[in-house]
Amino acid sequence: CIIGGSGMGKSVMMKMLVGLLHPDAGEIDIFGQSIIGLKPNQWLEIRRRVAMLFQGGALFDSLTVGENIQYPMIEHQWGDRSKREKRVEEVLEMVGLDRIEDLYPSEISGGMKKRVALARAIAVEPEVLLYDEPTTGLDPISIRRINGMIRNLQERLGVTSMVVTHEMPSVFTIADRIAMIHDKHIAF
Repeated sequence: CIIGGSGMGKSVMMKMLVGLLHPDAGEIDIFGQSIIGLKPNQWLEIRRRVAMLFQGGALFDSLTVGENIQYPMIEHQWGDRSKREKRVEEVLEMVGLDRIEDLYPSEISGGMKKRVALARAIAVEPEVLLYDEPTTGLDPISIRRINGMIRNLQERLGVTSMVVTHEMPSVFTIADRIAMIHDKHIAF
């Protein structure tokens, strides 16, 4: 877990790890490879291996739940249509949402949207999952459910998870290691 005050750079750091933002200085290595200066087509392999769950979920309102989950699979040329549809069912089951693939994001609750976004993130079988404030705006029951899913997916899928959060109960539930950012540096 990455903790720290607002405006310290936690979310910015995550966005740099997937190439959405670029650092002004310094180095970032992922899987033993520097990502500084990569061209857009070079990011595809890293983005297949490192998935990000955005704070707001970042679901496309005009796409169904199933289409939202298939989006990264299509981008990464992951299987044919039949294989993708089967994978949608699998990942929805993993996050406790069966048979909602034909619904639109406007037809589901905030907690369900977070779980759909999580299903989309795991659809392409990444090695690393980045979570940017995954429990923001959720009620205590939904927070416990999301924390449980993060822990379960770490074990079930063997993924490394990096979670930015302000929720200290979440930190104590899901973290094996904690880094605190202060003044745009890791303080401990």
